[in-house]
Amino acid sequence: QVQLQESGPGLVKPSQTLSLTCTVSGGSITTDLYYWSWIRQPPGKGLEWMGAITYSGSTYVSPPLKSRISISRDTSKNQFTLQLNSVTPEDTAVYYCAGGHATVLLRYWGQGTQVTVSS
Repeated sequence: QVQLQESGPGLVKPSQTLSLTCTVSGGSITTDLYYWSWIRQPPGKGLEWMGAITYSGSTYVSPPLKSRISISRDTSKNQFTLQLNSVTPEDTAVYYCAGGHATVLLRYWGQGTQVTVSS
């Protein structure tokens, strides 16, 4: 069974960079046709897909975040990471990593991690 676990700081100051890591177990992030996503949910709002990195290392990002977001991976550690630059309080949210085969992209989810942007 594939399991995902987010890790990173829970508090980030405005204008700084938010960095989160997702560690995957029970499967390889390089498995053919698997996609690994970042999703967030601000308080009182719905889920927002932020971007993904594929089994081959290609990345896709949400257009509204394109200028601030970077997704990368470390295949030796079976991890993928999110970096969001120039954060504001509006980036406060529960951040989730998720993954799955191309037919069910968000089959597996991490438990989520709260990130608050505040000075």
